[in-house]
Amino acid sequence: MFPTVRSAAFLIGLFSTGLAHAGDIAEPKGVVELFTSQGCASCPPADAAFKKLVEQGDIIALSYHVDYWNYLGWTDTLSSKENTERQYGYAHAFGRSGVYTPQAVVNGRDHLIGTDIAAINQKMDGMKTAGEGLTVPVKAAMNGEEIDINIGPGTGKADIVIAYFTKKEKVEVQKGENTGKQMEYWHAVYDVQTVGMWDGKEMKITVPARTMGKSKKDGCAILLQSSKPGGEPAAIVGATVLMAGRKRD
Repeated sequence: MFPTVRSAAFLIGLFSTGLAHAGDIAEPKGVVELFTSQGCASCPPADAAFKKLVEQGDIIALSYHVDYWNYLGWTDTLSSKENTERQYGYAHAFGRSGVYTPQAVVNGRDHLIGTDIAAINQKMDGMKTAGEGLTVPVKAAMNGEEIDINIGPGTGKADIVIAYFTKKEKVEVQKGENTGKQMEYWHAVYDVQTVGMWDGKEMKITVPARTMGKSKKDGCAILLQSSKPGGEPAAIVGATVLMAGRKRD
């Protein structure tokens, strides 16, 4: 089972209720993707640690709720099979036979347990020193009804991927291993789309900011991500984030 993303360059539903503007992360040092579940007893500490990573302000942090723990009695309200497929794609890319939660994937290159903030930061710092960080500049901004994405030069090829997320969700878990817990989840991804291809040259892509009909429109991360021969997600070489702004007065 490999990751799937719905390729639709025309479909960039974003923030119809307000302005979108660049986030406060001018030069992110890395991308952390947390694979988690409301039905996993080991995940709440990782979810709390993930919030701290978001608040740290120098990391693009995305959480993906998987669906394979739903059989334990509680269906994760933020889970999707696409999120699970993305995690299995990483497992294949890393040469692993299975998946686990909570798992943190750093820059699409390596993984570790999602509860250890110090280890995650150390991993990112080490990757940056080794030239495995976000080496390609990526900028994005709203321009009327369109999103302008500017990508700098580099080496290799990569997909231009947009991951849409909600800023914060509060969930009261009523069944399963976390019964009775009031949980807070940050940057939960609900849709991932590929909107173009980068071939190593400086480029600009403009996509319509068309409404997707979803009520959740808090933000999106734009990832410049390479892939393995089988289509599995691989190294993220550039990234930026857009957050929903306030309404005009």
